[in-house]
Amino acid sequence: MKGTRNPSSTLYRMVLENVEDAVIALDQDGLISLFNPAAQLFTGTSEKQCLGRSFVEKFKHQKNLCKLVKTSLSEGRSISDHETVKLQGVRPRPLSVTVSPLLAADGQQQGVVLILRDLTQVRKLEAAVQRSDQMAMVGTMSAGLAHEIKNPLGGIKGAAQLLQRELKSGSDLIEYPQIMIREAERINTIIEELLDLAKPRQQKIELVNISQILDEIMLLQKQALAEQEIVFQLNLDPSIPPSYGDRDLLIRLFLNLIKNAGEAVPHGGEIIIESRIDNEYYLSRAGDRSVPVILITINDNGPGIPAEVMERIYTPFYTTKSGGSGLGLAICQKIIADHGGFLKIVSRPTGGTSVKVSLPLVRKAPMDNQTEK
Repeated sequence: MKGTRNPSSTLYRMVLENVEDAVIALDQDGLISLFNPAAQLFTGTSEKQCLGRSFVEKFKHQKNLCKLVKTSLSEGRSISDHETVKLQGVRPRPLSVTVSPLLAADGQQQGVVLILRDLTQVRKLEAAVQRSDQMAMVGTMSAGLAHEIKNPLGGIKGAAQLLQRELKSGSDLIEYPQIMIREAERINTIIEELLDLAKPRQQKIELVNISQILDEIMLLQKQALAEQEIVFQLNLDPSIPPSYGDRDLLIRLFLNLIKNAGEAVPHGGEIIIESRIDNEYYLSRAGDRSVPVILITINDNGPGIPAEVMERIYTPFYTTKSGGSGLGLAICQKIIADHGGFLKIVSRPTGGTSVKVSLPLVRKAPMDNQTEK
């Protein structure tokens, strides 16, 4: 048809340069003939360093990826891997990989093309869903068991208190009812935490000054941990305005996280608490515009968290502390989620742990809160 023509090579090039997926083309000898900008970003290698080079030689450390390429080149078929490939580039990332043969008009194979898709965000969402499922399971279980346990536990504690009163002062047996009472109270605390997860109380939404909360908690913990001579450093952004939230729950959240940092650092250690507006993110709220994010970071110079522990750190009942319930972090995560934020815990390159709490900066009171006034 007059006036129509095939898209030019310039258009194809433009598409390849702008897609977020990495696209790598090889000839039938396995030499790299195309290496788009996303591929350069994923691998940390420039196009100049790759063109004309053997893919298998250049990326021989990526054994799974090389195996896919060899299979497609030798067998002439498409092959995919959405689970096992992890690219070690500037930033390690899990990948979905598809390798397909490049066929000429006569059907002869001219090479292969690799499409690499970054699965980092997908894996994060999957982990968040998994943690949500775990929390739902804990809530269902705790709702059914908590009341059944509390009644006999109260009877055990009452009997131990009665026994304690009956024993004479100085009796060799007096420590036994004391242990029973103390352990009954510890179990009751765990049950109360379970109930908090299963049936959290109605939020009391009000304007909250997060900088003030952090300052007050820091002063309290400085006194509580005075014997450890921990150095506290506050780097708070004074320009952050008050935001709507539940003051009591936020105090509980940050008190728990800062206490965890205090338990992790050595004698004379350091805890740095920072706050700022995070310009990288905006959070969407139902029925309202996206809002800025307040980022609160708690850094410590403790031993850090081993990789095998980090994988399970959000799992309810998992703890490395003697006498810990393994529910403190689950409760913190629940408080943050109820405020529409998210939690991230990472090991610091310089040593120690960095806990990042992101909360929406809400300047407008929720409608259900406004109607109560």
